[in-house]
Amino acid sequence: MTQRNRTDRHRRTGAAAGGLAAALTALALLAGGCTEATGGVRGTPGAAGLRDPYFPKLGNGGYDVGRYALTLAYDPGTGRLDGTAEITARATQDLSAFNLDLAGLAVDRASVDGAPAAVNRAGNELTLRPREEIREGAEFRTTVVYGGVPEPITDADGSEEGWLRTGDGVVAVGEPAGSMTWFPGNHHPSDKAVYELRLTVPAGLEGISNGTRTGRRTGADGRVTTEWRTTEPMASYLATVAIGRYETATAVANGSATATGTPDATATGTSAPDGSPAPDGSSAPDGIPVLTAAERPVAARTAALRGEIPEIIARQARRFGPYPFSSAGAIVTVDGTLGYALETQTRPVFPAASFDRTTLVHELAHQWFGNSVSPASWRDLWLNEGFATYAEWLYTEEYEGVPARTHFERALAQEANWAFPPAAPPAAENLFDPPVYQRGAMVLYKLRETVGDRTFDEILRGWPAKYRHANASTDDFTAYAESVAGRDLDQLWDVWLYGEEKPAAAS
Repeated sequence: MTQRNRTDRHRRTGAAAGGLAAALTALALLAGGCTEATGGVRGTPGAAGLRDPYFPKLGNGGYDVGRYALTLAYDPGTGRLDGTAEITARATQDLSAFNLDLAGLAVDRASVDGAPAAVNRAGNELTLRPREEIREGAEFRTTVVYGGVPEPITDADGSEEGWLRTGDGVVAVGEPAGSMTWFPGNHHPSDKAVYELRLTVPAGLEGISNGTRTGRRTGADGRVTTEWRTTEPMASYLATVAIGRYETATAVANGSATATGTPDATATGTSAPDGSPAPDGSSAPDGIPVLTAAERPVAARTAALRGEIPEIIARQARRFGPYPFSSAGAIVTVDGTLGYALETQTRPVFPAASFDRTTLVHELAHQWFGNSVSPASWRDLWLNEGFATYAEWLYTEEYEGVPARTHFERALAQEANWAFPPAAPPAAENLFDPPVYQRGAMVLYKLRETVGDRTFDEILRGWPAKYRHANASTDDFTAYAESVAGRDLDQLWDVWLYGEEKPAAAS
């Protein structure tokens, strides 16, 4: 994400993953008294929150989601969204009931493994009690049919997220909690899943989402349905939907490795007679299909920079290792609705005013740092934003002749960067403040200076490889860096990552 302030976002630890895991275990034990089921299962309700340091009620305990299948239909005239969510999950305890996060929308009915489930609603917590208790380790499928007019969420820093209406459509973004405004789920970054999404919109509009577009058809009523698949795990805050009058372009990027998953069958740029992409195209065997979309008023003036995405991905792959996903791209909206850019997985979203090369480099770097390696808790956000900001510094160093040292010295001189340590934002409203971004990047600069370029490059490539498609904490990172460097780096962490005051000497 580009760090945000009170009205805008322009770019983002201390707790270890072990701390979050301990909280999950404790919640599983404390969520409710055990009851003896007729089948002998001692089930308890899953926890109604994961006790994240900043969002304690976000997410749910007792299960891990493996797959979301979302079927959505949207009417921009009324603002109504109708949805069916099929959620495949595995129980991590014996469950008598479990929760989903859902804001505002009304639930028509729900079932678990085909049998109706009792539903209770309390604020953003949707509690489902299945007819039969679910044994630990069992896979189960939950179906929720819901609808209504989604309302955005106002964050602690005053910015808006969620399902944001535009002049003729919508753009949906979810960091940190906005995705629960348009589908029910386990909305904490520690529970990643694969996604399938079927999106139906009125004639004349396009529906864009994450991942690979696997189908597009026009119904007898003129409405257009597109289907999207994300085959690599994704945190729910990285899911996106954009609906409007978009123009699309396709290309192929060299991610310095064979792309994982299934190539986008529509990513060759060849069109069918109705203007939709041909269904029989394919990308190069070692290429990554790139699909970009821009709203028509800004399509022409953003086309050239959108066309640079394959080259930028190839350059980043040479520094960070193979591109971690099977598709790539970008979505550019007209200004006025979205006040910040966001690294939504495989297809970052930008308002036109923020679609510049520096921000594009930042959001594409997030595909490695934040999207593939996701934070264990929101306190670990500097691992997303510090790396993406440092990626900007590397880009200008390599391709524009501006040394990373110049950026470091500028950041060092800015008092706003010393408001708090990057690993310990004081509150949720500070998650997107300058220390998380700028001082986070300064930590990486000092690490490079301390261990040398060769070892630092090994860390830069090895970190996203070790935790590819997983979650990691600040403690995971410091331990990994020390293991690669072969030395204790406590002094570095104490001053630059956790220190409260600006050091007297920076060199």
